[in-house]
Amino acid sequence: MTSDLLLDRARELWTDLAVNPAEFSSGGANVVVSPGSRLCPPLWTGIVVLGGAGIVTVPSVQAGKLMASASSKLSDEELVDEDRLREVLPVLDVLGPASLLYLDRADFLPVQGGAAVEEAVCSDDELAALLACAGEEDAGESGLEDITSPAFVLRDSDDVVAAAGYQAWPQSVAHLSVLVAPGHRGRGLARVVASAAVAHALDAGLLPQWRARPHPSKRVALALGFRELGSQLSVRLGDGGLTGQDR
Repeated sequence: MTSDLLLDRARELWTDLAVNPAEFSSGGANVVVSPGSRLCPPLWTGIVVLGGAGIVTVPSVQAGKLMASASSKLSDEELVDEDRLREVLPVLDVLGPASLLYLDRADFLPVQGGAAVEEAVCSDDELAALLACAGEEDAGESGLEDITSPAFVLRDSDDVVAAAGYQAWPQSVAHLSVLVAPGHRGRGLARVVASAAVAHALDAGLLPQWRARPHPSKRVALALGFRELGSQLSVRLGDGGLTGQDR
């Protein structure tokens, strides 16, 4: 798979999640009215830029006009810059931006040796204990509760201290999730468990996707051979973005 094909597969995923027809094209992001878009939470505006081209889904015609105007003033890269967006749009809330990274099997740098990773369908109590230990923000960011793959774990005695897995997404994409207990971070455990989960996804013929906001998360992905292809940002616009008729 060449890097261009990797980019094509990534774009196919996000055009699928846009629900209504959307297309990545140069010369300004494609803005599409799609209330059911999965690029963002309901009634939000979703922005994804991959390989220097972007798509934007909006919940209403009025929000579409605002985003089209913003797209004419900003580059695609600036559309995922919160500060630049706030200069031209009535932004109330923001999720992201998150870096989007993908992996070609030929570029995979698996962890060799080291701690023994256990592949298991962990009990709810085991994962719940790790999630509770990590705290609400880190647990939510990890997405570990939503994995559909086996969990790949490291234990300290009987306690799960690091876990990784993935959620099956459309277009044969494996969306990675990784979490390490706070007292065990900084030891390379995230890379160990993530390597096992990535190998499982590749063996299943899936495209591994890593969505990272914290820098340490991106660092782990890059160490495994992932390539950063773009970014995702979700915004909730103020009354200027949704008229009473549109809401």
